[in-house]
Amino acid sequence: MKTNKIMDEIRNTISPEMKLQMELSVAIANRIYDILEEKGMSQKDFARLMGKTETEVSRWLSGTHNLTMATICKISAALNADVVKVADHEKEPAYA
Repeated sequence: MKTNKIMDEIRNTISPEMKLQMELSVAIANRIYDILEEKGMSQKDFARLMGKTETEVSRWLSGTHNLTMATICKISAALNADVVKVADHEKEPAYA
């Protein structure tokens, strides 16, 4: 995979917690994209459904926007799909 040297340098300077936050933000954005694709919806359709501007939805889907739990729940309800699934708490945590 081709990488960007500047972005690699930035990634090497951030804390493990921040790296995890970035990874989760991108994973959530990718999950929303997958749901939209499954439903045959465009970003414009999604913005209309959410009552938001395309610009705001574009920020959400960039993977860099810090979505609140409330917004994630609204998205899940609007799309009638789980955007985030919480791991079974009886299993070992991945980062213990």
